[in-house]
Amino acid sequence: MSAILEGTPDKRLVLVTGRAYPELAEKVAECLGTEILETTAYDFANGEMYVRFTKPVRGADVFVLQCHSGDINKWIMEQLIMIDALKRASARSITVVAPFLGYSRQDKKHRGREPITARLIFDLFHAAGADRIMTVDLHAAQEQGFFDGPVDHLTAMPVLLDYVRSAVDLSNATIVSPDAGRIKVSEQWAAKLGNLPLAFIHKQRDITRPNHAEAHGIIGDVDGRDCVVVDDMVDTAGTICEAVRTLNESGAKSVTLVATHGLLSGPAVERLKNCGAHEIVFMDTVPIPEEKRLPNMTVLSVAPLLAAGIRSVFEEGSVAILLEGLPEDMRPRNIYA
Repeated sequence: MSAILEGTPDKRLVLVTGRAYPELAEKVAECLGTEILETTAYDFANGEMYVRFTKPVRGADVFVLQCHSGDINKWIMEQLIMIDALKRASARSITVVAPFLGYSRQDKKHRGREPITARLIFDLFHAAGADRIMTVDLHAAQEQGFFDGPVDHLTAMPVLLDYVRSAVDLSNATIVSPDAGRIKVSEQWAAKLGNLPLAFIHKQRDITRPNHAEAHGIIGDVDGRDCVVVDDMVDTAGTICEAVRTLNESGAKSVTLVATHGLLSGPAVERLKNCGAHEIVFMDTVPIPEEKRLPNMTVLSVAPLLAAGIRSVFEEGSVAILLEGLPEDMRPRNIYA
């Protein structure tokens, strides 16, 4: 149920999970050398949810892991209920662990009378009783300012970089940003992989149509190059497949898609199957079941990264060091999900 880590004899770490993706929580617990606290959770006939923790959490530092995928509104609500239960059970601290934070793409107003729903989600967690939030690769890093407390913004970049170094011929590689908004991240990728050439796709998004954008051209040289397209999430895969088509038409030797969050909604899998990508690489921040996995798809485990972040917070150490890579004791673990 709990872990007493070296150097923290008077503290108690407790990991709890919702029902969205308990398999990931099991992997995180294994990395931490602990167990998940048993939880009673069920739905009433009208859809209301009930949550109760079967053992005391008084005075514990509790980490509430929940993946915002599938029935996203239900799982966010369940996590809020778990936080409320922990607050009323006198937990010493409550940390929300959301590998993929729902609604994070709605981080600003494009037109009048629109919500900023990402801010609302942070406000809901704060109102429920969360002391801090841990997540991976927000849609926009400045969203950390939406929460009135610490936000541990982990990045999957070191894990993905290690894989790309082993899977792509970097002597002939070009890093491609799928749009202007991802150029800064793509620049970081290019620098960390040995100052590789950088290109970006000029596209225009129709803000009146969700999940829709059109590519209008490429800025940068991709002819005969092994292109690595870097993005934060793939939802319906329409825009990312359009990017692959544009690169192939421009003479790219191969195209590798790399993204942290493989949401894979609706027609995404069929589109990815036919898009012409050489390889597709995701983290398992949300469940990617076998029926959605393709022969050219690689899914890497985010569990060691989350475990390292949780341990750093619990031991009051630096989370920033994870920007450079996983700790030595986490690296030997299975990187595949």
